[in-house]
Amino acid sequence: MILVTGATGFLGKRVCRKLDTLGLKYTRTSLSLGVDLRDRAATQKLFESVKPHYVLNCAAYVGGIQFGQKHPVELFQNNLQMSLNLLECTQKYGAQRMVNPISNCAYPGKATFFKEEEFWDGPLHESVLVYGFVRKAFWVGSWAYQKQFGTDIVNIILSNMYGPEDHFEEERSHALGALIMKFAKAKKENAPHVVVWGTGSPVREWLHVDDGAEAMVRAMEIAPYGDPVNVGVGHGISIKDLALMIKEIVGYSGQLIFDTSKPDGAPYKTVDGSTGKRLLNWAPETDLLLGISAAVEWYNTNVDHF
Repeated sequence: MILVTGATGFLGKRVCRKLDTLGLKYTRTSLSLGVDLRDRAATQKLFESVKPHYVLNCAAYVGGIQFGQKHPVELFQNNLQMSLNLLECTQKYGAQRMVNPISNCAYPGKATFFKEEEFWDGPLHESVLVYGFVRKAFWVGSWAYQKQFGTDIVNIILSNMYGPEDHFEEERSHALGALIMKFAKAKKENAPHVVVWGTGSPVREWLHVDDGAEAMVRAMEIAPYGDPVNVGVGHGISIKDLALMIKEIVGYSGQLIFDTSKPDGAPYKTVDGSTGKRLLNWAPETDLLLGISAAVEWYNTNVDHF
């Protein structure tokens, strides 16, 4: 049996769809489905009931830079509490393996082309200090449980994800989802301009959520591997070029304004995905332009439900 935590979230929904296509049996859980993974007793009760062979951990308390600035304590507490309980129960109830995603913001702030061997080569960027730290702490916990109990946990490092069913709210969205929302709204309201946070110069690598789900499912079957595993393609796009791409896809004709009083975040983030490609026998496949076009179409179809 496979247990998918955070199953009603952005990544969790797509992981469940992938499992459906493969005909694999699984149990879904999330806070909205009634299980609070911050509660140790509730998490133990869940594992005792399901007795999972595999845990695909998609549970996280997360948002964009603006959200992180406003809610650092909640980011710290909620994610650490979930991590501690999931690690303990994975070991205690004998799960064969947990697959856990780590955001690439766990890399040092000075890093540009992320390589696994440089995971510890410096401090995190201040803009993602709390969330990056708690995701990095999950790997430390994985190392500890493996060393003491032999617990099998595979940690895969994923780039910023985008796609259908993303967070499309001002605070919770990452840059790409926020831009889709802003341009679509501006077009609908015939607004004269769209404001983008920062200078537009930071470069980011983006991962379609279905590729993230594919990586999660593939990681169930690889040989045990203790080090973090990057999933990526090694090239990114500047926020300015991304905004211009989305502006064209949406069909918005107004002005683009960059608010340089707002933070940029780390200047450059792309991922060396060679280890992931070797271990998973696969690399992300979704073309960025096609992926964004589909995300825009989904947003326009579903915007009235937000």
